[in-house]
Formats: sequence, structure tokens, C-alpha cells
Amino acid sequence: MSANATGTRVRTKKTTDPFTRLESEVRSYCRSFPVRWRAARNATLISDDGTEYIDFLAGCSSLNYGHNDPDMKAALIAYLNEDGIAHGLDMHTEAKAAFLQAFGDIVLKPRNMDYRLQFTGPTGANAVEAALKLARRVTGRTNVIAFTNGFHGVSTAALAVTANRYHRAASGAALNYVTRMPYDGYFGEDTDTAEQIRHILSDPSGGVDPPAAFILETVQGEGGLKTASAAWMRSIQALAKESGALMIVDDIQAGCGRTGTFFSFEKMGVEPDMILLAKSLSGMGLPLSMVLIKPEHDRWRPGEHNGSFRGNNHAFVTARVALQKFWSDSGAGLDLERKSQNLQSALENIGSRHGLTLRGRGMFQGIDLKTSEIAAAVSQKCFEQRLIIELSGAHDEILKVLAPLTTPGEQMERGLKIIAESVDEIFGKALYTASSNTD
Repeated sequence: MSANATGTRVRTKKTTDPFTRLESEVRSYCRSFPVRWRAARNATLISDDGTEYIDFLAGCSSLNYGHNDPDMKAALIAYLNEDGIAHGLDMHTEAKAAFLQAFGDIVLKPRNMDYRLQFTGPTGANAVEAALKLARRVTGRTNVIAFTNGFHGVSTAALAVTANRYHRAASGAALNYVTRMPYDGYFGEDTDTAEQIRHILSDPSGGVDPPAAFILETVQGEGGLKTASAAWMRSIQALAKESGALMIVDDIQAGCGRTGTFFSFEKMGVEPDMILLAKSLSGMGLPLSMVLIKPEHDRWRPGEHNGSFRGNNHAFVTARVALQKFWSDSGAGLDLERKSQNLQSALENIGSRHGLTLRGRGMFQGIDLKTSEIAAAVSQKCFEQRLIIELSGAHDEILKVLAPLTTPGEQMERGLKIIAESVDEIFGKALYTASSNTD
């Protein structure tokens, strides 16, 4: 029994479900996919009753190499059996040294990239917070230019550069020192938003303070899979240099192969001052995030930005294996170009039947289903057919495919067939309802 606002005793329903009884109301994904999970392998999730689901969510791109990769798992088990260091703050460990060496040899050297690696707290938002703080230290400025539909996390500084109104409304604090500018294509293909920004910044009465940094995603994961062109990215880099600001590329969701190359901006002709990585960086879903910093901008003093979990030794072990297994040959073994083309072709076939447009690139694509109601219905229909897939966009109108990059071809085809059948069914019902309403 409990008392309501008037003091009247009311009977409350007791539950033995620990999630409902004990976990905060803030939980979200479990509401869309109300299943208790027991196990997972590659692109397959297994519920507690043994039912198998195809996973096109992949931990929101935290599992680009699928669940429980056998080589990463074996390396981690061996490390644990040897009593390897689990927690060492930022002290030197063999696991960290091996990861640093692998990242330098496999990722940086072949791309002629020169960066220092800063290990931050375990989430992508931690990397965002560190990068913004460092950019302000380096430039002596406070203002940061972020973009419409951008998403960079929900801790205070990260939330300030996040555009989503729903998340921003929950902050309970002022979200200051950020100027929002239009992303590439925000006003249509014929409007050069980079030139608009240049015009505003060059006007002493434009009302925008000189920025410390520009922070952006090349593909806006939560913002609806909007993509930046190479020309626009080069213009933003030029703007940053002209204005004495740093360019920060948030590759937390789009990196680690999701767009077809290790970094999402490869082949775009840009060289960011800082790059943010997290999510699939560890290879196995273990928390790990870092900021890649151009050496001339590494102005930190010892311990100036810290945290108890700035560097996860277990994650270093699996991250090293992921690099060696999937990127030693620049990702050739993943065959991402072919897989991306197959994904695009399948989505185009679906879109052409219903007049729908595609979003994104590489293995980071989706379909604009026009309304949140239709998109939610399609996602639910997919779930009923044992496919896990989420939505994104300003109105949750984009069905977003985040299948593991290692998904077997036959399983990928089954998942795409479920999407096609679900879209066909839901749009058929929507068209029938619309025609009935006009009778």
C-alpha cells in the first residue's frame, strides 16, 4: 500500500521483475525490445527462452565486429588467466603498450597520420568533454561551433553541442558557449552552408564570437544519417584554420569501419586537429574511448584531465586483436565495399517501391520512412519477425541499419528481407487507411 497526493491509501501492484521494480525509468532500448537476453554470437542475439534474433543494432555501433568474436574472447580469457592488470589508472601496462604499438602501426602509419592518443573516461561523451576542454585551452576561447542535428552525448559540455531538444531539455542547467550552425544540406542541395558560416564569421557585426573549435560528424548517426560531402568538410577545415579554431571530428559512431573505412573522413582530403573514437574501438563492446590529438595541440598538464577509468586494460587486449585481425590489411578482409553496395542496393529496391529516400553511406545506411508513426510500426514489425533494428532522425523517422560488419551474407539477406516485407506491409496498410479516409 502507498499514499497518493490526497493522502488516500492506494493498492500498488507488486512485481517480481527486477527491471521494473529496481531499475530507473530512464531505460529506453528495453522498452522497444522487451526481451531478456541470455547470449549472443556475431550478429545473433539469443533470448532466455532460446529464441534467436538477427541483430541490426549492434550496440548502436558498439559491436561492429559482432558479439563475442572468438579471437578477442580467447585473448581476453588468456589475459585474465594470467592475472593481467585489470585497473591501473593511467600507469604503464603491457596491455596498453601493445595496443599503442598496434594502433600506431596498423592505423596511423599506413595513413601518414601523426597523433597523440589520450585515453579518457569510458564513454564517447567523455572524449567529447575532453576535446572541448582542450580546444578551449589551446585557443584561449570559449565559443564552439556545433551543427544542426548533431549528437555528441548527454553530459553537460557534450549536451551543449548536441542539438536534440528532447535531450537538451533534461539538462536542468544552462548549456552555454556554443553557436549552432546549419549542417551540409540543411537548407537543401543548392545552399552552401559553409559559405554562409564564413560570411557570418567574417562580419565583425555577425554576432558570433571567434570559435575555439568546430565539432561535427561526417555522418550524423542520431541526427538521421545525414551525410557531409567531401567538399563541405574541406570548407569547414579551411574555415577553422582561417578563424584560428580547431576542427574536431566525432567518429564515435561512424568510425571503426562503419562507413567503409576505418575513419569516416578518409579520402575526403581533411586532417582534423582532433578525432574522437569510442563504441567499437575495443572491438568487443568493452568500454574504451580516446581523443586523437595533433601533437602541437597536446597542451595538457599532467593529471589535468583525469578519471578513474581512463584506459581499460581488458579493452586494450581486445582492441589490439580487433586491429590485427580486421585492419592489418586496411580492412580488406571485411570486404566493406561489396557489403555496402549490397546494402545500398537492397534499400534502394525498398525505397523505389514506396517513393522513399535513402540516408547515410557504407554500412551506415537507412531509409526515410517519412513519419515517426510509420517508422515505429516498421521497427515493431521487424521485431515481431525476430530482427532488432532502431530508429533515428529529428522525428525518429529513419530506419537505421547498424548490422555488424561481420554479419554472414545469408543472415544479412534474411534481415534485409524482413525489412522489405515489414515496410511493404506497413506502407500497404497506411495507403489503405489513407484511401479509406478519402471515400
